[in-house]
Amino acid sequence: MAVRQGGIAYGLAMARRPTIKDIARQAGVSESAVSFALNDRPGVSQDTRARIRRVAEELGWQPNSAARALSGERSGAVGLVLARPAHTLGVESFFLQLVSGVQEVLSAARTALLFQVVEDIDAECAVYRRWWAERRVDGVLVVDPRTTDPRPELLGKLALPAVMVGEAPSHHGPSRGPSDDPSHPADPLSSVRADDAGAMVQVLDHLHGLGHRRIVHIAGLPGLAHTARRIESLRTEAARRGLGPDRVRSVVTDYSDAEGAAATRRVLAEPEPPTALVYDNDVMAVAGIAVAAELGIPVPGRLSIVAWDDSALCRVTHPRLTALVRDTAGFGRLAAEELLAVLAGRPAGVRQSEQPRLEPRESTAAPAAHTES
Repeated sequence: MAVRQGGIAYGLAMARRPTIKDIARQAGVSESAVSFALNDRPGVSQDTRARIRRVAEELGWQPNSAARALSGERSGAVGLVLARPAHTLGVESFFLQLVSGVQEVLSAARTALLFQVVEDIDAECAVYRRWWAERRVDGVLVVDPRTTDPRPELLGKLALPAVMVGEAPSHHGPSRGPSDDPSHPADPLSSVRADDAGAMVQVLDHLHGLGHRRIVHIAGLPGLAHTARRIESLRTEAARRGLGPDRVRSVVTDYSDAEGAAATRRVLAEPEPPTALVYDNDVMAVAGIAVAAELGIPVPGRLSIVAWDDSALCRVTHPRLTALVRDTAGFGRLAAEELLAVLAGRPAGVRQSEQPRLEPRESTAAPAAHTES
């Protein structure tokens, strides 16, 4: 038997999904009046509309997603699928900060975020197809652009609005800032970009300026567009300074602390080990400094370490890690703002995030004199 409190049958909400008929009965109005009120249509007074919505909220009523899709209404949600090894996500701060920025904008817009982690890019594409078929989301944020990426073409075929968080190698559209004219022709898929190449230049400028000539970049997942850009930028900048691949190079990992540590052990065991290591995230950098301590290699006395993304880990590690500081939450806000703008009818375009800056700390210094030649 339902328990009545304040005129509301609370047992009803717990027993089954409430319907428009239930709301009409409880509010003492017709079902058509409920439909008008819940769909923002004329035909009921403001007082009646407010009463109907109050009753609907108390009963826990939600619109039926299938009926909403058939009517062409929006779902009120956007999606984010992450195709990464699940074990790499537990302690990495980048995605937590990114999602916090996304959520800040979406919450203000009363838009939900539907988030899913999958094992690979094929599974991610399958999620997009299912969400499109079920009209679960109005648009999607697409992370981790690939060097060969099937997602833009798929999303175009589905006509599912999307914003690419990052830049694919083939993406050459004009950049657009907040004050630019949105009526100008833009790319078929919106994107927000981070200057990975420029950030790598800052890192190499710093290390080369200190005197380092043997540098290894412990990179992230191969196949990601930003991994490719960082590797290419390192190679280009090293060559410009007369340093070949025997002196400056990259090795790829899966972003985890385990692979970061394993890669560190391998390169430090070489006959001519590097005097500086650049890690593609904070987790691997902290693992690397632990390996150096285990091997009795002082940081920065014999080895300098740089982390790509700054975080609390970088600031509490001893010595504190030199790191690239960027507003990752702001990057997420920018992506969410762009997607909402696209959903509102603005043409797709490209927006550039603010330039990261390198913050030197105690983990980098000039190499010991006997280690460089």
